[in-house]
Amino acid sequence: MRFIEMLLLLIVTVLFFIKRPLLKKIQKKPLLIILVCILVIHLSFEGWRWQMIPTYLLVSILLWRIYSLRHIELPKLTFVRLVGFIVVIFLLVPSWILPSILPVFSLPEPTGKYQVGTHLIHLETNMDEPITKDQTDKREFMVKVWYPASSITSAKQEPYLDITNRTNFILKYGGGILPPASMDYLDHVKTHVYQNAPIVDDTFPVLLFSHGYGSNASGYYALLTEIASHGYIIINMNHTYESLGAVFPDGSEKHFDYEFQAIDGADAMKHITPIKEAFEQKLSYDERHAMIREASKEYNVTHMVKRWTKDMIYTLDQLEDWNKNGFLKNRLDLEKIGVFGHSRGGGAAGQLTIKDTRIKAAANIDGVQWGEMMDTIYHKPFLYISADWPADHHDINAHTYKHKSTDYFYESKLLTAAHPNFMDIPLMIPVRSLAQTGEIDTELGIKITNDLIISFFDRHLKGDQNSNPTQVSDRYNLLEMTVYKNGKKF
Repeated sequence: MRFIEMLLLLIVTVLFFIKRPLLKKIQKKPLLIILVCILVIHLSFEGWRWQMIPTYLLVSILLWRIYSLRHIELPKLTFVRLVGFIVVIFLLVPSWILPSILPVFSLPEPTGKYQVGTHLIHLETNMDEPITKDQTDKREFMVKVWYPASSITSAKQEPYLDITNRTNFILKYGGGILPPASMDYLDHVKTHVYQNAPIVDDTFPVLLFSHGYGSNASGYYALLTEIASHGYIIINMNHTYESLGAVFPDGSEKHFDYEFQAIDGADAMKHITPIKEAFEQKLSYDERHAMIREASKEYNVTHMVKRWTKDMIYTLDQLEDWNKNGFLKNRLDLEKIGVFGHSRGGGAAGQLTIKDTRIKAAANIDGVQWGEMMDTIYHKPFLYISADWPADHHDINAHTYKHKSTDYFYESKLLTAAHPNFMDIPLMIPVRSLAQTGEIDTELGIKITNDLIISFFDRHLKGDQNSNPTQVSDRYNLLEMTVYKNGKKF
């Protein structure tokens, strides 16, 4: 809740119960002027939003009651006064709840030396589209480039989420009850990101980022802005029909395909059940590993990870041309390419590391690594960040990452954090029970994650030997880490 919002609501709440005693010491006119001034200041500087409508109603009622008050002495309780108090209480509840659970939140300011710009690129491929029913469809997707900007004076600050992602966020989490305009309050969120700002005249390491399944592809402002500010160009994937949505240059929109989700996952339990049973039975690690390995081969999420990997390989194939022509000309250090992702995107990042030798370092943020990793070993530095899952959680990655890497493999856990803590969700919805976040302080969880990822890529992509992920672990009690090299504890 913003400062003047809070001040207005506090004053209104208190005044309803002390207006008569207060009017014994102060005249009506100054009190009315003060209340109106605070309301005007709020509307002028912070802007109105629908979550404050109950408060605005309370302000109107309060102004009317103070103006029309004839007797300062407390009158007897009548039926009309009782109804009035009930109405006030009825309005006070949503007045406090709505702006608190859907706040105009503050994104962390980036700490790197660069300002951050964004630029959208439309990729049309010759790959068949596996999700739509039209067999002539070819795969196309949007990518969003986050980069160090040289100047922001002439650039427009980017709004938090585009209209398509706002609309689909409402559909997913609000059951379609609220209209898309109910998300307009996000216009008040300062993103610290500027659209199409000039790019710094230098070359930078390249990072591909893959989002979670069914999530806002760029709903990771706190993470991506911070990393870009430290001198990285990030290619933010948007896996069409499996993110919440994307807007294309011709104005068309492609949304998450719920019908495909149902069809694709129809036989999921056939593969999940033996995996679940493998954990619940008293089996040795090797016996359980064999069952999980076999059951996961045709699991629909395994195929999804491979689809997303194809998207990223196609994107990697464009980098050389982008470095010769257009917006990113001479800005990409193609000898320093990394990949990272969250949730399913983290799994796709791990799969890409197996499939494409252009990847020099990779990070998986709390994603289950489906795919081919059980049969192989990484030969690149790899960072795995896990949420603090309960003890009875079926730890697939304990089998997926059996062989670790011939290079450094960092296995870390963010204590008291849950899966959504790695997104912007705990900022958008700061109520743990609703956002399903962990007990960790939101800002602290974001800072630890950002510091760890930057330190990892600084060391293993930029070659900065002064950066070390283990030092990040040493700084924070809530970050556990075990380091391996050649599959053995280092």
